[in-house]
Amino acid sequence: MKPIIEGTRISVEFILDLLASEVSEEEILDDYPHLAKEDIRACLR
Repeated sequence: MKPIIEGTRISVEFILDLLASEVSEEEILDDYPHLAKEDIRACLR
């Protein structure tokens, strides 16, 4: 089972793939408004 962001069905791997594809934090937050900047940054730890 892949690690997911708490309270969502979004995997950490998915967020890392978006960031690796040069999708910005702001674009991710626009597309997934239920996420917080802290959620994205936690994926990088």
